[in-house]
Amino acid sequence: MSNIFDPRFKTTDRLDAVLVGGGIMTATLAYILHKLEPSWRIQVYERLPFFAGESSDPWNNAGTGHSGFCELNYSPQKEDGTISIEKAIHICEQFEETKQFWSYLVENNVISEPRSFLNRIPHFSAVFTEENKNFLKKRWELLKQNPLFSEMEYSEDEQELKKWIPLLFSGRNKSDSFAATRVKNGCDVDFGSLTKQIFEYLATKENIELFLNHEVRDIDLVEEEDHLWQLKIRDLKTRNKKFIDSRFVFIGAGGGALHLLHKTNIPESKGYGGFPVSGQWLICQNETIVQQHFAKVYGKANLGAPPMSVPHLDSRIIDGKRTLLFGPYAGFSTKFLKNGSYWDLFESIEIDNIKPLVMAGIHNIPLTKYLIHQSRQSHEDRMNELRNFIPNAKNEEWELKEAGQRVQIIQKDSEEGGVLEFGTKVIHAYNGSVAALLGASPGASTAASIMIEVIESCFPDEMKTKWGEIVKEIIPSYGTKLSDNPEKLSKVRKRSDRLLMIN
Repeated sequence: MSNIFDPRFKTTDRLDAVLVGGGIMTATLAYILHKLEPSWRIQVYERLPFFAGESSDPWNNAGTGHSGFCELNYSPQKEDGTISIEKAIHICEQFEETKQFWSYLVENNVISEPRSFLNRIPHFSAVFTEENKNFLKKRWELLKQNPLFSEMEYSEDEQELKKWIPLLFSGRNKSDSFAATRVKNGCDVDFGSLTKQIFEYLATKENIELFLNHEVRDIDLVEEEDHLWQLKIRDLKTRNKKFIDSRFVFIGAGGGALHLLHKTNIPESKGYGGFPVSGQWLICQNETIVQQHFAKVYGKANLGAPPMSVPHLDSRIIDGKRTLLFGPYAGFSTKFLKNGSYWDLFESIEIDNIKPLVMAGIHNIPLTKYLIHQSRQSHEDRMNELRNFIPNAKNEEWELKEAGQRVQIIQKDSEEGGVLEFGTKVIHAYNGSVAALLGASPGASTAASIMIEVIESCFPDEMKTKWGEIVKEIIPSYGTKLSDNPEKLSKVRKRSDRLLMIN
């Protein structure tokens, strides 16, 4: 990466865009902006000494390629018994758009080997009670009517299920109730590898600067009429400070985004807070066991568990090696980043978000108790949860590993005072000069779609001209609702699968 740490731009220079954070979101936005405006001078700042060190690191996320195929929390059952599938459909559309973006990267030699970050692994949803079997079957009957999910299969047949996911039947009681859905065209994604490869490409471009070990400490509006922002930046190696000006700022710093968003003082940021949730995995690298399972199997969350804690048994391919992960086991930490500070939560409290934070806390006391209980679990406790999936799992074959840190969104609510939201949200100034991405899952799997949303929100006039046409080249289905257009869906899926070598 020849351009990293090369301080060619003086502190008095005005940049076209500054992007904060070294994860998949920032990498995606940086690439798209460069394609839209190759002459733009863009700088990227990451506080760690490497890219993809937080949520984009493959050990810090599920790598599922969230597509709504197997995540039951994306199709919740309401109190009246009906099942809402709108979110699953929306996320699946976003994932298909993101796959098209990755295909474009391969086609344009940004990524030379697709299997370095993407592999085909079937996605399953599995349940173990009669009540949940009824829910799963209803969900399947609804989803399979949509073109996005037309290939989804359902089975309660023991012999067929043993062929699908044999490891889950090793030592299982024959009286156990069991049902599963399968989508064969699921994916496993190494977002760390993908992120680094995009940045490696961007580092060769003359107008793009990538800075590691640099922390953005403050953001101030210095010229309101020209929408010009000044950023205070510290080199964490030399401890030197510098100031840069930019016409556009994107804050994609994961859990660290909330602090910087508050520093902008834009009215749109008022009232937002964050609720941190930590996670852990049980990991098995015993080849005998690993080779028995090639699937991502999602179950149903326990009562009171946050959506990100839906239990799942995942085949992962990281650095070319297969392994098994089970979890995540939720926990509570006041850090907003895995490499953050225990003061993060307290430093995020401001006058305008105290009420939403307090009210959301009151409404979510059971969740807090659940997280504390999870963090106190013993290895045996965690193994007993795993045994719902693998009945004869042995303690010595699985080890605990820290997963990533997530910050869920808390925002004002006219009725409840403050609500805790799960998902991602783009916050931007009215004039589009600054934007931030808050929240967590599905996140990385929908990166291209979300970053296009950022561009649409911040540059609406440009998107009506040549920018919109370029976006259509990058994402051929842009502007089309794939769930309503089976022919277009089939065409773009075949193209993506061919280029990404997952057909």
